[in-house]
Amino acid sequence: MVNRELYMKKVCNFINKDVIKIITGIRRCGKSYLFKLIIQELKKRGVDESNILLIDLELPKYNSIKTKEQLDEIVLKFLENHEENVYLLFDEIQNVSEWEKSINSYYKLDNTDIYITGSNSKLMSKEFATLLTGRYVNIEMYPFSINEFLDYKNELKQPPFITNELNTDLENYFEEYRQYGGIPLTIASENDKELILNGIYSSIVLNDIVERYEIRNIGIFNRVVKYILENTGNLISANAVYKYLKHENLEIGKPTIYNYLDYLENAYLISKASKEDIVGKKEIIGSEKIYLLDTGFYKSQLDEKQQNIGHILENIVFIELKRHGYKITVGNINNYEIDFVCKKNNQKMYIQVAYLMEDDEIIEREFKPLLMIKDNYPKYVLSMDKILQPQNGIKHMNIIDFIKNFNHDEI
Repeated sequence: MVNRELYMKKVCNFINKDVIKIITGIRRCGKSYLFKLIIQELKKRGVDESNILLIDLELPKYNSIKTKEQLDEIVLKFLENHEENVYLLFDEIQNVSEWEKSINSYYKLDNTDIYITGSNSKLMSKEFATLLTGRYVNIEMYPFSINEFLDYKNELKQPPFITNELNTDLENYFEEYRQYGGIPLTIASENDKELILNGIYSSIVLNDIVERYEIRNIGIFNRVVKYILENTGNLISANAVYKYLKHENLEIGKPTIYNYLDYLENAYLISKASKEDIVGKKEIIGSEKIYLLDTGFYKSQLDEKQQNIGHILENIVFIELKRHGYKITVGNINNYEIDFVCKKNNQKMYIQVAYLMEDDEIIEREFKPLLMIKDNYPKYVLSMDKILQPQNGIKHMNIIDFIKNFNHDEI
């Protein structure tokens, strides 16, 4: 079993603590599997299985539960027979209407420890936040990291899906990871990776966005999403999307575009990084970079000629940083851009990402902005090069080495 150590460490800090553990993330990233690991951990701690109730609302046994009254009927019957501590785990709880009222009532009992998962922002609704102010902790999950990917491939005894005789096995595995992403179901498939990615993508778009927000003009919505996919790694603004659609003779208001971007983020399909003036230390309003939560969707949704390898690599680094809890902005210094300004625990680091440092122009483009920064925080240029060229205290690292050996506690 891939132990999802990063998330289990966070969960273990809150077992038997007086907070509800909310686990959120993109569909199929492994939230249900994490529940198995949590149950395994509880048993290791001496909890009897009879004191654990797991309700997976996508399984036939429970998928008929649609209201809080139906949920209460099962949970209260379970609680009647248990005076000792019990552990309540609800998988995909957002499928139940007014679920937050039930969860709040269970929480108020003295003998309950509660864990819930979901794939969209219904879990973090304003109503729920109001009911449970200060009573919950949110743990965001992401698809597999490169190390989890490698562990899973080893568990499956699968060779690299993509083979290049000039590359090492690690490089071939990474190429598979770059192209098809880190969703476990995709990794396990040996033949239908794009088909699986298409299915997950469609499920997110239709169930978590179109149906939930009652989007009527699906055609325009899809064009907005395609524009974002094609412009990963570029600064994007609602105004730029508006102009693009207008050029395509499609009419849409800017407020609607802002809403669409929020919907995509709420469904954990994308994540945003705003722009920051490094010298003035303030946010620059109006444009931001947008990345996918799984890079496999580029492969499944765009033609090969539309995919920018450098930007996809940038996306991989971005998600690795997010996975470890960094707040990330896009830096601006003297009109030069720095891909990532990363902040955590009152520390900071700066990162540039490129595909290959093929000529002097690229080398200058990546190093020059970092050389302008006069503080002593770590500065990195990451690329796929095997021969590295550090400059003036700026580290040059191979991307695979960086994400594989990245220790978020050491910056």
